[in-house]
Amino acid sequence: MSEGPTGSRTQVAGFKVQSANHYTIEPYILTFSISAHTYTMAEVQMTAYDIVIFGASGFTGKHVVREALKFLSPNSPLKSLALAGRNLSKLSETLKWASKSPPTIPLLVADTSDTSSLRRMASQAKLVLNCVGPFRLHGDPVVDACVEAGCDYLDICGEPEFMERIEAVYHEKAVETGSLVISACAFVSIAAEFGFLFNSRQWVSPAAPNRVQAYLQLKRIVANFATYESAVLGFANADNLIKLRRSGSRRARPSIPGYAPTKGSIIEYQKQLGLWALNLASADATVVRRTLSILAENPTGLHGVNEDPKVADKRIAFWSIVKPAHFGLVKIGSKKLLGLLPWIAIGLSLMRLSGSSLGRWFLLTFPSVFSLGVFTNKGPTKEELESASFKMWFVGHGFSDANLASQRNATPDTEIITRVTGPDVGYLTTSIILVQCALIILERRGDLPKGGVLTPGIVFGPTNLQDRLQENGVSFDMISKTQLF
Repeated sequence: MSEGPTGSRTQVAGFKVQSANHYTIEPYILTFSISAHTYTMAEVQMTAYDIVIFGASGFTGKHVVREALKFLSPNSPLKSLALAGRNLSKLSETLKWASKSPPTIPLLVADTSDTSSLRRMASQAKLVLNCVGPFRLHGDPVVDACVEAGCDYLDICGEPEFMERIEAVYHEKAVETGSLVISACAFVSIAAEFGFLFNSRQWVSPAAPNRVQAYLQLKRIVANFATYESAVLGFANADNLIKLRRSGSRRARPSIPGYAPTKGSIIEYQKQLGLWALNLASADATVVRRTLSILAENPTGLHGVNEDPKVADKRIAFWSIVKPAHFGLVKIGSKKLLGLLPWIAIGLSLMRLSGSSLGRWFLLTFPSVFSLGVFTNKGPTKEELESASFKMWFVGHGFSDANLASQRNATPDTEIITRVTGPDVGYLTTSIILVQCALIILERRGDLPKGGVLTPGIVFGPTNLQDRLQENGVSFDMISKTQLF
């Protein structure tokens, strides 16, 4: 219950105010009473929070809240923030966990099984950050609510089928309502997309890449159950993704010099990096390819809804030096071959058991057993997070002169290696990335496309996202450039 004019009391639908010491809960109502006059919902202008974090009390959501609070300030693009979820007491606990002296933050009741609650949430937000997965189970109604309300939407999804499905279903409507919908604004797939774009921009004309292969090395693995559950369901429903792609229109293909690389072995030894590497079934390659497809149709990128000529020139200049290349599955790497054993176990168990309901029951009931301890039902400790980090190398092969690619039996003669590094991928890096993407939307909305279901790369590529990530602990480095012969 909040105070209105002249001491009257105004009940706000689905709204609760959290302070450091207490919170109050009010029921949903459809009318507001101020000074003995009754106003309908249509007569009252709802508060528009800059950001609403949905799923704020989850494992990842808690860290997103902590990261967002660093930037909550009257002098920041983020001036107002609300947390949303099913359980108000857990949201309250999250706020206390995230800050020693928690500010007064509104808490909103919202549940993916309650469409009206999602619409109320979206109607009060400029931007919703969705941290509720698996997204194939819980994501569609949130996207639907945001698109209908015309508010922007970011998530931390790493599920290709969900991302491609919402593009097929909601893209045109999102353009119409001015809702910018961007999935994979997390370690998956920003690290891969921006790592690829960074490598691509090192190929100075007339040089051009033919392929870029990414290798991921994790120091201490800190993974949660929701990620594992998403993988189990993704394998179980792989046929749906195939059907979806077959039913859609054919995507534009970028022009890449030279022949497409042949598929290599499942396990390889990368000499330059000193890593044993295994294909990782992540969404990264899918997202990068979608970005390159959009770029093939829009060579200068997507114009901002209200961008000025200087911003347009910068966007055009950025995309003019991005060179497309073949990008395959990211490979998980280890200095020792035995270090790949947990990932081999995960892959084999998913392939053999995810196809049946009984198999999925075993996988989801005993995640630690089938992943050899990589995934558990428990959240990470502070010590585990602080000791975790990642290195992601991008090994590009191409031609010192793009014209060489047209020669018969042409072989790439140049290698460029770049690297992205940062803290724990699942919680810390993901939170950094999601919050920085959100701040760009708040600060530079007019420089971004009006709306649509788009990839992070095509939207944030020309912005200062890479610089922002560098300033917050995620580094991009040039490692080497080598003439192969």
